Amino acid sequence: MPTTAIPTVLRDPGFLFWAPLGSTLPAMTVVGSKFTDAWPVAWISLGATKDGSKLKYSTKLEAISVAEIFDPIQWVTTEREGSFAFALANYTLANLNRAMNTGTLTTVSGSGTTLLSKLSPPTPGNEIRAMLGFESTDATLRGVAYQTIQGGDVEMEFQRAPDNTVIPCEFNFEVPTSGIPVDFWAAGVARTGA
Repeated sequence: MPTTAIPTVLRDPGFLFWAPLGSTLPAMTVVGSKFTDAWPVAWISLGATKDGSKLKYSTKLEAISVAEIFDPIQWVTTEREGSFAFALANYTLANLNRAMNTGTLTTVSGSGTTLLSKLSPPTPGNEIRAMLGFESTDATLRGVAYQTIQGGDVEMEFQRAPDNTVIPCEFNFEVPTSGIPVDFWAAGVARTGA
């Protein structure tokens, strides 16, 4: 009777980071099958999420057919797209600004406990693209989307506790100048797999 190895599962939501385009990547230092280096200062932690994050990567295939054969003679890739979706629990104007593709966040007056700030979304066509980073809670997996734009609905529900208002986001991948929209790194042999 064949046996099945215990799977290398990935648990818990992990951590999300946001950075300006072209930011330096982490050094990817691995010790004891875990990433041990910190993300560079340009990478801002997005904080907690309501339900974790969802990575979606879709490939659309279409069949090439000929009249003499019933089955497709070949399948070709005609489209590919990816995104990271999440709802930010850390409700700040800085996070709302990132969800609006970096508009204008200004100080109106005051400082400290008298600070008054204003956020205005960018005018259409002036949205700022950003990089997104992910690190698993167990520090064995990292991913970076090199160029993204938030394109989901920023629909917020202001409700009574125990519910809390979150900032929903769906950052869609674009092709950067390198031509590679997303990369993943694994620390250690177990996470790499056979």
